[in-house]
Amino acid sequence: MIETVFRTEGVPAAERFGYWRECMTRLLCPMDMNSDYDSTFRAETRLLQLGSLSIWPGDMQRPMRCRRTPKLIRQSDPENYHLSLPMNGSMAISQAGREAVHGANEMYVVDTSQPYECRVSGGPLRGVGLEVPKTLVPLPPHAVGRLLTRRMSAQEGMGAQLAGFLARLADDSGSYKPSDEQRLETILIDLFTATLAHYLDADDDLPPETHRRTLPLRIRTFIQHQLHDPALTPGAIAAAHNISTSYLHSLFRNQDLTVSAWIRHQRLEHARRDLADRTQYTVPVHRIAARWGFTHHAAFTRAFTTAYGLAPRDYRHQVHADSPTDTRPTTMPATGIAM
Repeated sequence: MIETVFRTEGVPAAERFGYWRECMTRLLCPMDMNSDYDSTFRAETRLLQLGSLSIWPGDMQRPMRCRRTPKLIRQSDPENYHLSLPMNGSMAISQAGREAVHGANEMYVVDTSQPYECRVSGGPLRGVGLEVPKTLVPLPPHAVGRLLTRRMSAQEGMGAQLAGFLARLADDSGSYKPSDEQRLETILIDLFTATLAHYLDADDDLPPETHRRTLPLRIRTFIQHQLHDPALTPGAIAAAHNISTSYLHSLFRNQDLTVSAWIRHQRLEHARRDLADRTQYTVPVHRIAARWGFTHHAAFTRAFTTAYGLAPRDYRHQVHADSPTDTRPTTMPATGIAM
């Protein structure tokens, strides 16, 4: 995955906003951009190029406005759908005769082929953007047009899966190999399309391949949300997704773990993280085990010891004994890089 970093830090104060405007216009699409805080404008973004997709994690510390006009569209149009996922702060957007203000975890989509205006009116803004060529989205353009500027939740349903996957890609970009890129691109396009289809109530319009590829992701998300439930079994998972248990097992056939083993691994991992959390040091081990679906403390202890080589209490003691007193992260100076 090719990564390039752009930031205003280090640019002379008088040139900061001009530099930012030039970067965004050249890399996204031509826009009129202005700010009342030219000399104190601060922003940073990373461009992650994933095949034909572009991912933009970034933050902005000052208000600004941008407009995409008919004249600029005629000048250049990448013909993309642009999804914005604010994680804090808010953005006002208007397109296709509709206006909306979106806050944290409220995604929205705009079409680069139509005029729009975006305003960041105050406070720091942090989020992730995604650009998808319209030719890769197997939904009628007139149908997608009904969703432009519409609020889509990043905390439930298909939107949560898309947002979670997008955020993990942004946070973890260095851990993927070049050979992973095509698979990641396919998954992201499928999740983007399935999210739009969900809000259009148009799931029947999706190609069978998209349904098939997104089903394992939906199942994993369901499992993560239900790990606390001791009754989480392959049968219950299959019933919740209207599939047979045998078909559920077939979806995991190419994975390293069976369905039951994957559930157990996820529960143990969550318990391990809680045991290593200094703020939860006084929480009894049996309560942490129960929090993640283990109803029998002895069975949890055996499973944990087998997985990590230490009993839960011994693991907690060792982790906290080895932890330094000052646990504040070390901050390194940021530099612009291309990888």
